[in-house]
Amino acid sequence: MRIPILLGVVLLAAGCRDKVVPPAPAPVPVVAAEVMVRDQPVYFEAMGQTRGSQDVEIRARVEGILEAIHFREGAMVEQGALLYTIDPSTLQANLAQAKGNLVQAEAALDKARRDVARLTPLWEKSAISRQSLDDALAAENTSSGAVATAKAAVDSMEIQLGYTEIHAPIAGLIGKTEVKPGNLVGRGQNTLLTTLSALDPIHVRFSISEQEYLAVRHAYPEEGRDAPSAPSFELILADGTVHPHQGAVVFADRNVDPATGTLLLEASFPNPGQVVRPGQFARVRVPVRQVANAILVPQRAVQELQATYSVYVVGADDRAEFRPVKVGARVGNLYLIEAGLQPGERVVIEGGQKLQNNMPVSVTLQPAVGEASIATE
Repeated sequence: MRIPILLGVVLLAAGCRDKVVPPAPAPVPVVAAEVMVRDQPVYFEAMGQTRGSQDVEIRARVEGILEAIHFREGAMVEQGALLYTIDPSTLQANLAQAKGNLVQAEAALDKARRDVARLTPLWEKSAISRQSLDDALAAENTSSGAVATAKAAVDSMEIQLGYTEIHAPIAGLIGKTEVKPGNLVGRGQNTLLTTLSALDPIHVRFSISEQEYLAVRHAYPEEGRDAPSAPSFELILADGTVHPHQGAVVFADRNVDPATGTLLLEASFPNPGQVVRPGQFARVRVPVRQVANAILVPQRAVQELQATYSVYVVGADDRAEFRPVKVGARVGNLYLIEAGLQPGERVVIEGGQKLQNNMPVSVTLQPAVGEASIATE
């Protein structure tokens, strides 16, 4: 029995000597970038929509047939420029009738006054009754009231006749016309003819949350657009360009909307070239704080899972370390990191989905350049 047992031990020992140790895993190729460190202004930013500093609806105030249009759609017009003419013939006839009624009323008043002047001395001599004089005085008062009514009718007709010529109440950009010559306007309602907008300055209306409002107020505690510390807002247009003129808030609603938890604001920006038109979507921003020696990483380096943020940090031994971080403001295509990273460290920006903690990596270093420099809360 000893010989087979010894033979089995020898064979087992030989098998152990022949076992191959598995090779170390190959490094995972990744692209990494060194964290950026710089002084970084942090901006509040909100989406809004532009509107004219004055948006005036031009409406027909009298009924009639539109006779002529005196402007080119989409053109700039001066204040007082003639825009529309409504056929005045009906109102001219009404005015002539009102003037005729006034002449009749004035003639009746003149007769009543002469009657009073004639009857007064007769009553003083007891040649007529008091009732006769009272009747003459009442007729004079009635005629005087009729004259006042007739004059008011003439004034009203002259005003309405003036409404047949519609002039621009402000200088600005005029929109498309809603009616054409030959259309009946003003029947039963003040027909909208067109809209006129003053573009310089241009206004932007936007809403901010309570937290954003408090952040701006803490950064700029003094009220009023002329206060020494009043914030200067920037306007970012739809193509990403920054409007060359800064603006200021000209209106803040009296209360926070309880349904949305937001406060309505309106800012005014100089617009001398009329580049910005009403109805455009744009962003407004204003600096609220300055972060010294801010640590910034590309957004694509940061992984988010259930409101928890993390990055992979490449150590000196070229191994990937999974590390939670605290993310702050967005800086264009970067994140401001408030905790979890140190200057000089490298973070993975490509290939992180293949990694696990402590995996070896083959690093291609790429600088985090060409990123925007505006941080937004």
